[in-house]
Amino acid sequence: MIVRPRPHWFKMLWIWRGSILSKLVPRLAIIGGLGVFAQVLHVSVDADLLQKIELSLQPFTLLGLALAIFLGFRINVSHERYWDARKLWGSIMNASRALARQALTLTEWAPKSEAAQRFVRTLIAHAHAFRHQLRHTDASDDLRRLLAADDLPRVLAARWKPVVIQQLLGDQLHAARRDGTLPDILSASMEQNFGTLGDAVGGCERIAGTPIPLTFSVMVHRTIYFYCSLLPFALVGTIGWYAPVFAVFVAYTFMALEAIAEELEAPFGFDDNDLALGAICDNIEASLLEMLGEPLPPVKPIPADYVLH
Repeated sequence: MIVRPRPHWFKMLWIWRGSILSKLVPRLAIIGGLGVFAQVLHVSVDADLLQKIELSLQPFTLLGLALAIFLGFRINVSHERYWDARKLWGSIMNASRALARQALTLTEWAPKSEAAQRFVRTLIAHAHAFRHQLRHTDASDDLRRLLAADDLPRVLAARWKPVVIQQLLGDQLHAARRDGTLPDILSASMEQNFGTLGDAVGGCERIAGTPIPLTFSVMVHRTIYFYCSLLPFALVGTIGWYAPVFAVFVAYTFMALEAIAEELEAPFGFDDNDLALGAICDNIEASLLEMLGEPLPPVKPIPADYVLH
Protein backbone atom coordinates (compact mmCIF):
# COMPACT_ATOMS: atom_id res chain seq x y z
CA MET A 1 0.00 0.00 0.00
CA ILE A 2 1.24 3.46 -0.90
CA VAL A 3 1.07 5.86 2.06
CA ARG A 4 2.26 9.36 1.28
CA PRO A 5 1.17 13.00 1.67
CA ARG A 6 -0.98 14.18 -1.21
CA PRO A 7 1.42 15.98 -3.57
CA HIS A 8 0.85 19.23 -5.43
CA TRP A 9 -1.58 18.85 -8.33
CA PHE A 10 1.20 19.38 -10.87
CA LYS A 11 3.52 16.82 -9.27
CA MET A 12 0.65 14.36 -9.17
CA LEU A 13 0.60 14.37 -12.98
CA TRP A 14 4.09 12.80 -13.00
CA ILE A 15 3.70 10.17 -10.28
CA TRP A 16 4.94 6.81 -11.58
CA ARG A 17 4.95 4.35 -8.66
CA GLY A 18 1.48 3.01 -8.03
CA SER A 19 -0.08 4.65 -11.09
CA ILE A 20 -0.40 1.36 -13.08
CA LEU A 21 1.23 3.15 -16.01
CA SER A 22 4.37 1.00 -15.89
CA LYS A 23 2.25 -2.09 -16.64
CA LEU A 24 0.46 -0.42 -19.53
CA VAL A 25 3.30 1.16 -21.50
CA PRO A 26 3.72 -1.75 -24.00
CA ARG A 27 -0.02 -1.96 -24.60
CA LEU A 28 -0.37 1.81 -25.02
CA ALA A 29 2.55 1.77 -27.47
CA ILE A 30 0.64 -0.74 -29.60
CA ILE A 31 -2.46 1.48 -29.59
CA GLY A 32 -0.32 4.46 -30.56
CA GLY A 33 1.22 2.43 -33.39
CA LEU A 34 -2.25 1.49 -34.61
CA GLY A 35 -3.14 5.19 -34.58
CA VAL A 36 -0.14 6.08 -36.74
CA PHE A 37 -0.93 3.20 -39.11
CA ALA A 38 -4.55 4.34 -39.37
CA GLN A 39 -3.49 7.89 -40.26
CA VAL A 40 -0.97 6.72 -42.86
CA LEU A 41 -3.64 4.50 -44.37
CA HIS A 42 -6.09 7.40 -44.33
CA VAL A 43 -3.84 9.74 -46.32
CA SER A 44 -2.55 7.13 -48.75
CA VAL A 45 -5.60 5.20 -49.99
CA ASP A 46 -7.96 6.28 -52.72
CA ALA A 47 -10.82 8.54 -51.62
CA ASP A 48 -13.53 6.22 -52.95
CA LEU A 49 -12.04 3.25 -51.16
CA LEU A 50 -11.65 5.34 -48.02
CA GLN A 51 -15.37 6.08 -47.89
CA LYS A 52 -16.09 2.35 -47.93
CA ILE A 53 -13.69 1.35 -45.16
CA GLU A 54 -13.77 4.44 -42.89
CA LEU A 55 -15.39 3.80 -39.50
CA SER A 56 -18.04 6.07 -38.01
CA LEU A 57 -17.70 7.49 -34.49
CA GLN A 58 -21.33 6.86 -33.55
CA PRO A 59 -20.94 3.14 -32.66
CA PHE A 60 -17.88 4.01 -30.54
CA THR A 61 -19.90 6.61 -28.63
CA LEU A 62 -22.55 4.04 -27.71
CA LEU A 63 -20.03 1.30 -26.97
CA GLY A 64 -17.89 3.67 -24.89
CA LEU A 65 -20.89 4.54 -22.70
CA ALA A 66 -21.71 0.87 -22.14
CA LEU A 67 -18.07 0.08 -21.44
CA ALA A 68 -17.85 2.87 -18.86
CA ILE A 69 -20.88 1.41 -17.06
CA PHE A 70 -19.36 -2.09 -17.02
CA LEU A 71 -16.03 -0.74 -15.78
CA GLY A 72 -17.78 1.26 -13.06
CA PHE A 73 -19.46 -1.91 -11.85
CA ARG A 74 -16.13 -3.78 -12.00
CA ILE A 75 -14.37 -1.11 -9.95
CA ASN A 76 -17.18 -1.00 -7.37
CA VAL A 77 -17.12 -4.77 -6.86
CA SER A 78 -13.32 -4.81 -6.53
CA HIS A 79 -13.25 -1.86 -4.12
CA GLU A 80 -15.97 -3.47 -2.01
CA ARG A 81 -13.77 -6.57 -1.66
CA TYR A 82 -10.76 -4.36 -0.80
CA TRP A 83 -12.64 -2.35 1.82
CA ASP A 84 -14.27 -5.46 3.28
CA ALA A 85 -10.80 -6.99 3.68
CA ARG A 86 -9.55 -3.85 5.44
CA LYS A 87 -12.50 -3.88 7.86
CA LEU A 88 -11.92 -7.55 8.61
CA TRP A 89 -8.29 -6.88 9.46
CA GLY A 90 -9.48 -4.00 11.63
CA SER A 91 -11.65 -6.53 13.46
CA ILE A 92 -8.62 -8.78 13.93
CA MET A 93 -6.70 -5.88 15.44
CA ASN A 94 -9.56 -4.84 17.73
CA ALA A 95 -10.32 -8.40 18.87
CA SER A 96 -6.63 -9.09 19.57
CA ARG A 97 -6.34 -5.97 21.71
CA ALA A 98 -9.58 -6.74 23.54
CA LEU A 99 -8.49 -10.32 24.29
CA ALA A 100 -5.12 -9.11 25.55
CA ARG A 101 -6.80 -6.53 27.80
CA GLN A 102 -9.26 -9.10 29.14
CA ALA A 103 -6.47 -11.61 29.79
CA LEU A 104 -4.55 -8.99 31.77
CA THR A 105 -7.54 -7.61 33.72
CA LEU A 106 -10.18 -10.34 34.04
CA THR A 107 -7.75 -13.10 35.02
CA GLU A 108 -5.42 -13.23 37.95
CA TRP A 109 -2.42 -13.25 35.63
CA ALA A 110 0.18 -10.59 36.33
CA PRO A 111 1.44 -8.81 33.17
CA LYS A 112 4.92 -10.24 33.75
CA SER A 113 3.71 -13.76 34.52
CA GLU A 114 4.54 -16.62 32.18
CA ALA A 115 0.87 -17.30 31.44
CA ALA A 116 0.16 -13.68 30.44
CA GLN A 117 3.29 -13.47 28.31
CA ARG A 118 2.45 -16.72 26.58
CA PHE A 119 -1.17 -15.75 25.85
CA VAL A 120 -0.39 -12.31 24.45
CA ARG A 121 2.54 -13.49 22.35
CA THR A 122 0.37 -16.27 20.95
CA LEU A 123 -2.16 -13.61 19.94
CA ILE A 124 0.59 -11.73 18.12
CA ALA A 125 1.69 -14.97 16.42
CA HIS A 126 -1.89 -15.49 15.23
CA ALA A 127 -1.88 -12.19 13.30
CA HIS A 128 1.48 -12.88 11.68
CA ALA A 129 0.54 -16.48 10.82
CA PHE A 130 -2.64 -15.34 9.11
CA ARG A 131 -0.76 -12.69 7.14
CA HIS A 132 1.64 -15.34 5.86
CA GLN A 133 -1.23 -17.71 5.04
CA LEU A 134 -3.00 -15.10 2.90
CA ARG A 135 0.24 -14.23 1.09
CA HIS A 136 1.48 -17.82 0.77
CA THR A 137 4.77 -16.96 2.49
CA ASP A 138 6.76 -18.76 5.18
CA ALA A 139 5.69 -17.93 8.75
CA SER A 140 8.43 -19.94 10.46
CA ASP A 141 10.63 -17.04 11.58
CA ASP A 142 7.76 -15.09 13.17
CA LEU A 143 6.36 -18.21 14.83
CA ARG A 144 9.72 -19.23 16.29
CA ARG A 145 10.23 -15.85 17.97
CA LEU A 146 6.70 -15.62 19.37
CA LEU A 147 5.39 -19.09 20.28
CA ALA A 148 6.33 -21.19 23.26
CA ALA A 149 8.70 -24.05 22.52
CA ASP A 150 6.11 -26.76 23.25
CA ASP A 151 3.51 -25.09 20.98
CA LEU A 152 5.82 -24.51 18.02
CA PRO A 153 6.02 -28.05 16.51
CA ARG A 154 2.23 -28.39 16.39
CA VAL A 155 1.76 -25.04 14.64
CA LEU A 156 4.61 -25.53 12.17
CA ALA A 157 3.16 -28.88 11.13
CA ALA A 158 -0.35 -27.49 10.66
CA ARG A 159 -1.84 -26.55 7.30
CA TRP A 160 -4.20 -23.94 8.77
CA LYS A 161 -1.83 -22.33 11.25
CA PRO A 162 -4.12 -19.48 12.43
CA VAL A 163 -6.88 -21.97 13.29
CA VAL A 164 -4.47 -24.12 15.29
CA ILE A 165 -3.20 -21.03 17.11
CA GLN A 166 -6.79 -20.14 18.03
CA GLN A 167 -7.08 -23.63 19.49
CA LEU A 168 -3.93 -23.04 21.52
CA LEU A 169 -5.38 -19.79 22.85
CA GLY A 170 -8.54 -21.62 23.84
CA ASP A 171 -6.48 -24.30 25.58
CA GLN A 172 -4.67 -21.64 27.60
CA LEU A 173 -7.96 -20.11 28.76
CA HIS A 174 -9.31 -23.57 29.59
CA ALA A 175 -6.29 -24.15 31.79
CA ALA A 176 -6.90 -20.79 33.46
CA ARG A 177 -10.52 -21.75 34.21
CA ARG A 178 -9.42 -25.12 35.52
CA ASP A 179 -6.92 -23.68 37.99
CA GLY A 180 -9.28 -20.87 39.04
CA THR A 181 -7.40 -17.87 37.61
CA LEU A 182 -10.28 -17.14 35.16
CA PRO A 183 -13.87 -17.26 36.48
CA ASP A 184 -16.29 -19.09 34.19
CA ILE A 185 -18.68 -16.14 34.10
CA LEU A 186 -15.94 -13.90 32.66
CA SER A 187 -14.75 -16.41 30.06
CA ALA A 188 -18.01 -15.90 28.11
CA SER A 189 -17.08 -12.30 27.28
CA MET A 190 -13.70 -13.45 26.02
CA GLU A 191 -15.42 -16.09 23.88
CA GLN A 192 -17.27 -13.30 22.06
CA ASN A 193 -13.96 -11.78 20.98
CA PHE A 194 -12.73 -15.22 19.92
CA GLY A 195 -15.85 -15.43 17.75
CA THR A 196 -15.02 -12.05 16.21
CA LEU A 197 -11.49 -13.26 15.51
CA GLY A 198 -12.76 -16.43 13.86
CA ASP A 199 -15.33 -14.55 11.77
CA ALA A 200 -12.66 -12.15 10.51
CA VAL A 201 -10.35 -15.02 9.53
CA GLY A 202 -13.19 -16.75 7.69
CA GLY A 203 -14.16 -13.52 5.93
CA CYS A 204 -10.63 -12.95 4.64
CA GLU A 205 -10.44 -16.56 3.46
CA ARG A 206 -13.72 -16.03 1.60
CA ILE A 207 -12.30 -13.00 -0.23
CA ALA A 208 -9.00 -14.75 -1.00
CA GLY A 209 -10.68 -17.93 -2.22
CA THR A 210 -13.57 -16.47 -4.22
CA PRO A 211 -12.45 -14.22 -7.09
CA ILE A 212 -14.80 -12.28 -9.33
CA PRO A 213 -16.30 -14.71 -11.89
CA LEU A 214 -13.86 -15.14 -14.77
CA THR A 215 -16.52 -14.83 -17.45
CA PHE A 216 -17.29 -11.26 -16.42
CA SER A 217 -13.63 -10.26 -16.34
CA VAL A 218 -13.02 -11.83 -19.77
CA MET A 219 -16.01 -10.04 -21.28
CA VAL A 220 -14.89 -6.63 -20.04
CA HIS A 221 -11.28 -7.31 -21.03
CA ARG A 222 -12.17 -8.30 -24.60
CA THR A 223 -14.49 -5.32 -25.03
CA ILE A 224 -11.81 -2.87 -23.87
CA TYR A 225 -9.19 -4.15 -26.28
CA PHE A 226 -11.62 -4.42 -29.20
CA TYR A 227 -12.77 -0.85 -28.57
CA CYS A 228 -9.27 0.62 -28.14
CA SER A 229 -7.85 -1.22 -31.18
CA LEU A 230 -10.50 0.09 -33.58
CA LEU A 231 -10.88 3.58 -32.11
CA PRO A 232 -7.92 5.10 -34.06
CA PHE A 233 -9.55 4.11 -37.35
CA ALA A 234 -12.66 6.08 -36.38
CA LEU A 235 -10.76 9.15 -35.18
CA VAL A 236 -8.50 9.74 -38.18
CA GLY A 237 -11.32 11.07 -40.33
CA THR A 238 -12.07 13.90 -37.89
CA ILE A 239 -8.87 14.79 -36.02
CA GLY A 240 -6.15 13.48 -38.34
CA TRP A 241 -2.71 13.13 -36.78
CA TYR A 242 -4.15 13.82 -33.32
CA ALA A 243 -5.87 10.43 -33.52
CA PRO A 244 -2.92 8.43 -32.03
CA VAL A 245 -2.72 10.83 -29.06
CA PHE A 246 -6.42 10.69 -28.23
CA ALA A 247 -6.56 6.94 -28.85
CA VAL A 248 -3.71 6.37 -26.39
CA PHE A 249 -5.35 8.63 -23.80
CA VAL A 250 -8.69 6.81 -24.05
CA ALA A 251 -6.91 3.44 -23.95
CA TYR A 252 -4.98 4.52 -20.86
CA THR A 253 -8.22 5.45 -19.10
CA PHE A 254 -9.99 2.16 -19.81
CA MET A 255 -6.98 -0.12 -19.40
CA ALA A 256 -5.88 1.58 -16.19
CA LEU A 257 -9.33 1.20 -14.65
CA GLU A 258 -9.30 -2.49 -15.49
CA ALA A 259 -5.78 -2.91 -14.05
CA ILE A 260 -6.75 -1.08 -10.84
CA ALA A 261 -9.79 -3.32 -10.47
CA GLU A 262 -7.56 -6.40 -10.85
CA GLU A 263 -5.27 -5.17 -8.07
CA LEU A 264 -8.10 -4.31 -5.69
CA GLU A 265 -9.84 -7.62 -6.38
CA ALA A 266 -7.06 -9.52 -4.56
CA PRO A 267 -6.06 -7.16 -1.70
CA PHE A 268 -3.73 -9.48 0.22
CA GLY A 269 -0.74 -9.57 -2.14
CA PHE A 270 2.34 -7.41 -2.64
CA ASP A 271 1.10 -5.01 -5.33
CA ASP A 272 1.53 -1.29 -4.72
CA ASN A 273 -2.17 -0.82 -3.96
CA ASP A 274 -2.73 -3.94 -1.83
CA LEU A 275 -3.29 -3.84 1.91
CA ALA A 276 -0.22 -3.22 4.07
CA LEU A 277 -0.66 -6.41 6.11
CA GLY A 278 2.89 -6.24 7.41
CA ALA A 279 2.30 -2.76 8.86
CA ILE A 280 -1.03 -3.87 10.38
CA CYS A 281 0.61 -6.86 12.06
CA ASP A 282 3.43 -4.64 13.32
CA ASN A 283 0.83 -2.34 14.90
CA ILE A 284 -0.88 -5.30 16.56
CA GLU A 285 2.45 -6.55 17.91
CA ALA A 286 3.55 -3.15 19.20
CA SER A 287 0.24 -2.39 20.94
CA LEU A 288 0.04 -5.80 22.62
CA LEU A 289 3.66 -5.67 23.79
CA GLU A 290 3.00 -2.24 25.25
CA MET A 291 0.06 -3.67 27.21
CA LEU A 292 2.48 -6.25 28.62
CA GLY A 293 4.96 -3.54 29.54
CA GLU A 294 7.54 -5.03 27.20
CA PRO A 295 10.05 -2.99 25.13
CA LEU A 296 8.54 -2.01 21.81
CA PRO A 297 10.12 -3.08 18.53
CA PRO A 298 11.85 -0.27 16.64
CA VAL A 299 9.56 1.82 14.47
CA LYS A 300 10.05 0.97 10.82
CA PRO A 301 10.63 4.07 8.69
CA ILE A 302 8.40 4.75 5.72
CA PRO A 303 10.29 3.58 2.61
CA ALA A 304 11.56 6.14 0.14
CA ASP A 305 8.95 5.01 -2.39
CA TYR A 306 6.16 5.25 0.28
CA VAL A 307 5.15 1.60 -0.29
CA LEU A 308 4.28 -0.43 2.83
CA HIS A 309 3.86 -4.23 2.59
